[in-house]
Amino acid sequence: MSARFWDPDGARYGIPTYPLRWAPQGLATRRQLRADGLRPAGQDVAAQLMWRYPRGLAVAYLYRVDLARPVRPMTPGRWRAHEAMMRARRLCPLCARDAGYVIRTSVGACEPCAKRFGLAA
Repeated sequence: MSARFWDPDGARYGIPTYPLRWAPQGLATRRQLRADGLRPAGQDVAAQLMWRYPRGLAVAYLYRVDLARPVRPMTPGRWRAHEAMMRARRLCPLCARDAGYVIRTSVGACEPCAKRFGLAA
C-alpha cells in the first residue's frame, strides 16, 4: 500500500483518498456502477482513488453504491439520437462516405482517404 495516497479523512486532498484497490466497501467508480446497472444519480463524489503510473498521477472518483439508481432504459427516441450521433462519427469529411466504423479523430478521415492524402500516422 502506498501511504502517500492514504487519506481516509480527506485532510490532505480535500476528500477521502485511497490507493488503488484499497477503497472501502460501498464505494464504486462510474464503470463499476455501470457494470451493475447503476448510475451515480447526481450525487457528489464521495471519495477518490489515486495512483502513480509512468506518465504521472491518475485519479478515479468513487460514488456511494447505496445512493446509486438504476440506469434509465433506452427509449426509441434515445436510440434514434444515438444512431444519428454515431452516423456523424462514421461519415468521412473528405469522401462523404459512411466508413462503417468510427473515424479516428487523430486522423480525421477514413483509412482509404488517410492513405491517399498522407494523413495516416
